Amino acid sequence: MSVLRFFVPFSLIQAACCRLSSELASHSSRIRALSLPKGSQPYPFPMNILKTIGRTRPLFDSDISAHEAELRERIHASRILVIGGAGTIGQAVTREFFKRDPRALHVVDISENNLVELVRDIRSTLGYGSGDFQTLPLDVNSRYFDAFIESQPDYDMICNLSALKHVRSEKDPYTLMRMLEVNVFNTVKTVRQAAAMGARKYFAVSTDKAANPVNLMGGSKRIMEKFLHRESANIPVSMARFANVAFSDGSLLHGFNQRLMKRQPISAPDDVKRYFVTPQESGELCMMSAVFGENLDIFFPHQDGELELTKFSDIAVRFLEGHGYEPVPCVSEDEARDRAAELIAQRKWPVYFFESDTTGEKAFEEFFMGSETLDFERFHSLGVIKNRPDFDSATLDAFEAGIRRIRNSPGPWEKAKIVELYLSVLPELSHEEKGKYLDGRM
Repeated sequence: MSVLRFFVPFSLIQAACCRLSSELASHSSRIRALSLPKGSQPYPFPMNILKTIGRTRPLFDSDISAHEAELRERIHASRILVIGGAGTIGQAVTREFFKRDPRALHVVDISENNLVELVRDIRSTLGYGSGDFQTLPLDVNSRYFDAFIESQPDYDMICNLSALKHVRSEKDPYTLMRMLEVNVFNTVKTVRQAAAMGARKYFAVSTDKAANPVNLMGGSKRIMEKFLHRESANIPVSMARFANVAFSDGSLLHGFNQRLMKRQPISAPDDVKRYFVTPQESGELCMMSAVFGENLDIFFPHQDGELELTKFSDIAVRFLEGHGYEPVPCVSEDEARDRAAELIAQRKWPVYFFESDTTGEKAFEEFFMGSETLDFERFHSLGVIKNRPDFDSATLDAFEAGIRRIRNSPGPWEKAKIVELYLSVLPELSHEEKGKYLDGRM
């Protein structure tokens, strides 16, 4: 028998080993990503979210651990409907409920694509539960949603995470009216449906911008809170105010990811400070309020030294450095755009930082107002605003009637008339119309 011998140059063997080593490292990083610690989230770029937003540890671990047995018991026995469950916060809340295997978990949202991704994400990580899990691309302000509710056994808990959340959405009367429909009147509709079926709890997400509001988005959520004060006579209601959710869909930090993928300059205000929580923390906060909140309680993150106000520009610098790029400040949007290709080729990145001058921007955020009663004793890292019903029913009726008149009138609509109705409910609203909006920024 003859034996064939092949002589392979060492350089080829060395190259093949390097490729194999690289592929193994890539696979290892993917495997590690499945079990990353909180704050280190792999999508869409590997990075430590906590480090990027200037934090060191998760906020709610101790409270979740201390109440895990009761959380699991209550959720496992419940039929739960999540409205607006395909946004970043809605998906996070849905995941927290799914982990604890409820009897039924139904998720409604107008975004069909995001619902598909929610299912893929859950199936690819948490797998399957013993309960009935469904997602439905429905608008809650439709007959299709009503028919679905009528076809189902009663829910124990309804959680409303839907919102028009952008300050820029108040720029015209038509989007502003849509904001009021989603943030206020769809909430009123669904809380009444929850009461009619005998649900034991209705939860709605508010915002830190509802505390001493300076923009119409925050004002819409504060008005929602007032309407829920009235509805709480018929069903227990709890809420949550929380900080910016880091890298949530449509947020400025999400925009950083998009700019990186598209190799475009990054722009951010240099004088605006915000609190930031991770997507998982947003889900945990809402779950804790939904399960443990007493009537009209509003849960919020307790600033215990871990949660500090942080500038967007500082986050932009840490974000780029975390991805191996040197931020290069530019004096204008034009310079940042013009130098993008040149700088990125050198592992540098053009950034444009500016002073905020647009309508509705608040220099800093706050979770509560001076007149509100606070409880810092019940939980370690969660504060609770303790409310008693406080509303003027005639004022709320007049507001609703005024909005209805505008909605039923032919266009064009006047934004000033809508703002007048806001002020009738919120005389404390400190809204300054500057004529500039974020759509006019890069």
